[in-house]
Amino acid sequence: MERYDTVIIGAGHNGLTCAAYLARKGQRVLVLEAAGQPGGLAASREFHPGFHASVAHSEYQFAPSIARELGLERHGYRNDSAPLATIALDAAGEHVTLTPDAVDGVSDADRASYRRYRDALETFSKALAPFWLQAMPAIGSRKPGELMTFARLGLRLRRLGRDDMLEFFRVATLPMRDLMDEYFENDRLKAALAWDGVIGGRLAPRSPNQSVLQLFYRHAGGQGGAHRIPAGGLAGLAGALAGAAREAGATLRTGAPVERILIEGDEQGQRVTGVTLGDGEQITASRVVSSADPRRTFFDLVGTRHLDIDFTNRIRRLRCEGYVAKLHLALAGEPAFKGLERADGRLLIAPDLDAIEFAFDDAKYGECSNDPVMEVVVPSLHQSGLAPDGQHVLSAHVMYVPAKLKGGWSEAARAALTERLLATLESYAPGLREQVLHAELLTPEDLEREYRVTGGHWHHTEFAIDQLLMMRPTYGAAQYATPIPGLYLCGAGSHPGGGITGAPGHNAARVILS
Repeated sequence: MERYDTVIIGAGHNGLTCAAYLARKGQRVLVLEAAGQPGGLAASREFHPGFHASVAHSEYQFAPSIARELGLERHGYRNDSAPLATIALDAAGEHVTLTPDAVDGVSDADRASYRRYRDALETFSKALAPFWLQAMPAIGSRKPGELMTFARLGLRLRRLGRDDMLEFFRVATLPMRDLMDEYFENDRLKAALAWDGVIGGRLAPRSPNQSVLQLFYRHAGGQGGAHRIPAGGLAGLAGALAGAAREAGATLRTGAPVERILIEGDEQGQRVTGVTLGDGEQITASRVVSSADPRRTFFDLVGTRHLDIDFTNRIRRLRCEGYVAKLHLALAGEPAFKGLERADGRLLIAPDLDAIEFAFDDAKYGECSNDPVMEVVVPSLHQSGLAPDGQHVLSAHVMYVPAKLKGGWSEAARAALTERLLATLESYAPGLREQVLHAELLTPEDLEREYRVTGGHWHHTEFAIDQLLMMRPTYGAAQYATPIPGLYLCGAGSHPGGGITGAPGHNAARVILS
């Protein structure tokens, strides 16, 4: 029976990041991945013969410091591509186009407001940024190092100055709609900027105390929230992380689903001893690090008999219902959107804040909106090899598609939603239907089944004020260590949260090595 210092469950980007850091310090590390390739939601999938895409289709948060420390350039990762312009589509072709520095298609007043808005966003995000790459202190902790973290956070906020600090606390608790209405007049501009505060979660522009904080988070990763498609796409980033982990000495095994985390002893003295795979093979280790979501980790892999009832109830209460579906289209040619020379930006179909809010309202009741809102990218315009010559891939994140559809996700329900999405796209890109060779729709239910994430939730659990910072995913497991000695978390359900950041994997490794 083989023995390792650390077994990591899941070869998504966080699991690979954690593995690389641990192996660089001399640990004997094994990464186990159920799928046939590493990468998780960033992995490439052939959804039609000759056509490839990944569920994650752009990158805007991966920490540059992690890329430098792990030497990802040696493994093919580069993030020097130009940021994608965000284009808020108008059915008549009168679009609003945003870059980090400017906005077009709006009034002079909105252009000036956009500069003020970006300056405020950058100021507030920078105050929080250093804390994404370290563990947050435990509630009630009196350890000197953890108390210093709180002190540094307070000091950074004080350095904003009195007026900016007060504004930070005021803005951070606003619903996104209120913030947009304070700054802007143009409806499409408001919807485009609000999108980054709600994408991926069970949030809408009127949701209180959450979406603005999520917006700060998205801008704190070191890239200012600018979306890019790196060299090789998101699959290229995953491949570079796998290369860095292997170079450091870690072993990666794909097609190796973990069935159970092995624990010896009782509640008075239990400890992790390894894992059992789906085929019955047992692997022993001094510790196990799970990049799976918290519910799957504790309920499916550990089992509630090993957990305190209060902790079990807190995990059970985590909100994990996914609200994003993924549409992939194999196209016979390049799509032509009204008013655009090329569809080479990040295209948003969300005419105004009400369109987002009403789609959210439908999803709350287990239904899909008749007027879907979505984010569209044509990655084959930026990356070769995704489609045969002259053909293209369209990738869309469709918001407010409930994991638990009223009546269930039958084939008829999937077909009806696909038809609705194609009709919506056709209204912005006439002739698109005739180009479609194949359409793949992945509902949150499909994402749960194929990627083994509870509820198909991108972030493993909701990005909400009671599930953030020293409360993510819940106290008792918010510093990556868990109530079971030798068991750690390193996935999106840990601080600072989801998105392609590498931060949870980095932070978990630091805690283990400390």
